[in-house]
Amino acid sequence: MVKEDKAKIIGELVEDFKAYPYFYITDNGGLSVAQTNQFRRLCFEKGVKYKVVKNTLIKKALDQLDTDYESFSAEVLKGFSGIIFSPESGNLPAKLIKEFRKKATSAKPVLKGASIDTDLFIGDNQLDVLSSLKSKSELIADVIFMLQSPANNVVSALLSGQNKLAGIVKTLSERE
Repeated sequence: MVKEDKAKIIGELVEDFKAYPYFYITDNGGLSVAQTNQFRRLCFEKGVKYKVVKNTLIKKALDQLDTDYESFSAEVLKGFSGIIFSPESGNLPAKLIKEFRKKATSAKPVLKGASIDTDLFIGDNQLDVLSSLKSKSELIADVIFMLQSPANNVVSALLSGQNKLAGIVKTLSERE
């Protein structure tokens, strides 16, 4: 690969790292071509971007970012590496990996590391934690539900007791 091609790939990676707040680096080594194509297809169907790139190019792209990925890249960028970029949800790639493992009955792809809004997760043992993270829209929905809950309780209590309240008032007014 000539230097100009490498520079172009690094430039594209830098743009992807800036455009996507969530990315996962996986090891798909050992998967057959058919399995790799199935994984790519699943990524496409779920709306995430998947690329296979040399570790040195990934490292050079990460070095050009504002965030310090030095220790991350030293631990993660070994062996075969693929990058999953997710535009909206930090947990979607983790769920996708788990789903693929169930279908393929394989331990691959292996999560090497992930960056969720610049928080770093290293190792395949983090997959369960990452898959249970809530997306921004899920958190907003939870907050709205919690804000509405007390008001809903008051309204439902008033509505359910309106007949009782009227009966009590009527009984009290009829008393001497």
